[in-house]
Amino acid sequence: MKKMFLAVRLIAVFSMLVSTLALSSSQSFAKDDVIRLKMGFVDPVTSNYGKGGLRVAEEVKKATNGRIIIEVFGSSQLGNERDMYEGAQLGTVDIATFANAVLSNFIPEVAILDQPFLFQNAVQAHKAVDGKFGDLIKKKAEGQGIHIVGWMESGFRNVFSKKPIKTLADFKGVKIRTMENKTHMAFFSALGAIPTPMASGEQFTALQQGTIDAAENATANVLANKYYEVVKNITRSQHVFVYIGIGVSDKAWKKIPADLRKPFVEAVLRGCEYQRGLLVEANKDAEVQLKKLGVQFYDIDTAALKKQVAPAMSPFLKNIPKDWVNALNESIK
Repeated sequence: MKKMFLAVRLIAVFSMLVSTLALSSSQSFAKDDVIRLKMGFVDPVTSNYGKGGLRVAEEVKKATNGRIIIEVFGSSQLGNERDMYEGAQLGTVDIATFANAVLSNFIPEVAILDQPFLFQNAVQAHKAVDGKFGDLIKKKAEGQGIHIVGWMESGFRNVFSKKPIKTLADFKGVKIRTMENKTHMAFFSALGAIPTPMASGEQFTALQQGTIDAAENATANVLANKYYEVVKNITRSQHVFVYIGIGVSDKAWKKIPADLRKPFVEAVLRGCEYQRGLLVEANKDAEVQLKKLGVQFYDIDTAALKKQVAPAMSPFLKNIPKDWVNALNESIK
């Protein structure tokens, strides 16, 4: 009995010792081994994109037991989208976010996503980047030192303008801000507008000062960035679907231990899914709020717009490799 009692006591002491060492190890880890990464957005942290980023950070922290902490910076604090992508290539930005329209400047094949009226609905658009086509983008980006770990979205974009745009003819002579994207510029040129590429952070002042007459984005973006203060008209053109890629620099990626990479990516994807749902609700709420703020909404004949711009889009499609075109078609079946 004494031997049994002694054995039980030894086991208890050993268990306490293991618990103490584990606690000590945990405390040491908390101090020395936390991986801290910075993630940037061009929109405010209060926007649905910023909130999506905060959810990503929350999910990553939970999935890695606090071993990876992401700090979210909004309002272009880490630079505009092109700056962030280039910064991630250089390793000076940990996690960049960028619209696919900007990404096409680095991966030309992505320009196929810039085609107006490409998707019938958001479900079809999701399949494109979540499937085989998205895999091609990831592989190409990795060759540039960027690990694309998820896709948020800006969704279908509308035109917001100082003067009402109700018909194709109303686009004539309108100076409209576009992203730095040749396809988008050709699209608006074909409508008779004057495309003016500039960084997102510059367009409020440009609208205010009359440098441009219009811009285009998700309806929720008009509310989040207070564009309603300088424009009072939104046309439901739904002309293009835009994604927001999340790219981790190779330098930051290598900081993440192999055992944490899968839970890290899965956590990011959960954050992206949250943002996608948030955008839908944000757009609905934004339309209600914007109407109260005096913004007028107009429908337009999108079939007429599509027919008008089709000839201008042909040259861009010819430059897309066949395997990329096939991958996109397979993804959205």
